[in-house]
Parts: sequence; C-alpha cells; structure tokens
Amino acid sequence: MVLQQERRNIMVRISIADLQNVREENKSTFTLRKGDYKAKIVVHMGTCGIAAGARNVMTTLMNELALSKKEDAVVKTTGCGGLCAREPMAVIELKDQTPVIYGDLNEEKMKEIFREHVMGGKPVEKYALALGGETIF
Repeated sequence: MVLQQERRNIMVRISIADLQNVREENKSTFTLRKGDYKAKIVVHMGTCGIAAGARNVMTTLMNELALSKKEDAVVKTTGCGGLCAREPMAVIELKDQTPVIYGDLNEEKMKEIFREHVMGGKPVEKYALALGGETIF
C-alpha cells in the first residue's frame, strides 16, 4: 500500500512544464524517428567489441557529438558484427549515402571519422573496412 501511495505522489509531481522540458531535451531524437535525420552511427558493442575498447570509442563519439551540438544525428549500439578481430567497429550512414563500416577503431580514429565523415560528409577511407553491407535503417 505504501508503494502505491509513493507511485501516486510521483505522478502528481510531474507538471506540464516538466514534460515540455523533456520534449525539448529529446527533440532531436523525435525528429530522427520521423526520418528527418542526417546521420546514423552504430557502434558494435558485443563482448568482443567491448573487450577491444568499444566503450572508449562510444564515449569519444558521444563527447564529439555533444561538442558539435549536432541535433540531426542518432547514435545506436548493436552486438557483434562477426569480425571480432577488427573490433571496435562502427557504421556511419549519412542520408542518401552508402553506409561505411569502420574497424580497428580507437578514440583518435573516432574523432577523425566524426569530423571528416559525420560533420564533413567525406568517408575516411584509411579506416574503412567496407561500403554498404549492413542494413541499419
């Protein structure tokens, strides 16, 4: 009974203004779901990727995204891509372009890929494993 009362109290404390703030904070995500995205970045986070450093790559990516203030990109995770020896891996897909699969990533490579490919629209061929090959949209 006490737990039910606590739940009711929580619901009462959320105001319309609170909900509007949540909406504004997540506006880019909602826009992307409607298809108004410009970039989708998928980081492989299977156990092999994590063991190879995918968490550091993901942290770097999220930091670069926050610093850029880019609101038309979405970051997602997936499991193992089947190329464990090439982890950490990520797939970058810009609207109306072929996805690029990157491998053997680290923090510095991810920064360069973010600047050149995500922000500049030009794939970084020296880190690319393949064009296309995955369907991520």
